[in-house]
Amino acid sequence: MTSPVVELADDRAARRGLRLFLKRDDLIHPELPGNKWRKLKHNIAPAREHGTLLTFGGAHSNHIRATAAAGKIFGFATIGVIRGEEHAPLNDSLAYAERMGMRLTYMDRTTYRRKHEPDVVGALRERWGGFYLLPEGGSNALAVKGCAELGAEVPGFDVVCCPCGTGGTLAGLAAGLAPHQRAVGFSVLKGGFMEGEVERLQREAYGERRGTWRVEDGFHFGGYARRTPGLDAFIDDFTGRHGIVLDRIYTAKMMSGVFALAERGAFPEGARILAVITG
Repeated sequence: MTSPVVELADDRAARRGLRLFLKRDDLIHPELPGNKWRKLKHNIAPAREHGTLLTFGGAHSNHIRATAAAGKIFGFATIGVIRGEEHAPLNDSLAYAERMGMRLTYMDRTTYRRKHEPDVVGALRERWGGFYLLPEGGSNALAVKGCAELGAEVPGFDVVCCPCGTGGTLAGLAAGLAPHQRAVGFSVLKGGFMEGEVERLQREAYGERRGTWRVEDGFHFGGYARRTPGLDAFIDDFTGRHGIVLDRIYTAKMMSGVFALAERGAFPEGARILAVITG
């Protein structure tokens, strides 16, 4: 599955001599949009082999939703370990996951921070039996290789941008680009650790750092799922200009960063810039 590319007519880019395009990965599949499909694609076979896939996420996680849908579509059981306490009634995301057949369980936040440590995973295996373990956000070596296919789909661009939550999309995207292209990731979390995560994932997938890329840490707007009046105003303005509603957690922060960098002269005149709407 591939996604369309559309050019964005926007004077903020045009006055800097830039051409700006959107890769509408959010349109790939109604239940498995964008990077969720790319990350899951190569993880489906081992999940089916094990029969059950267990993964982690917050109460509003799109990854949890997509994993539940993938289990329903491709025929394997799914378990979602949700950060925090159970609340009734379920929100829309968790209710959807449950309708898709996902079994939900909850983990206190202290333990959740240690979710990939051997004793925590061991306790999950004691409770749930054998399963294929997929990290939070779906980012592992197989996910990186799926996202590398995105890089191969965008040969005509100088700079390709994406939001970063767990780093898997940027790790794969950068590895899949041609040598003359570069990737820029916009971290939606504060802390300055995202570059290390992206490099770790590339080394897990390929044994080395690959591609020309960097992470921008200055556009998280306070941290994951945080928002400011300025970000809200940017989203409203973008919707009014282009008829596209950016999500506040990922793509709005990326697009705000793209325009800010353009204003600073960070891109050479004449550059063709592609921003990935990850879905």
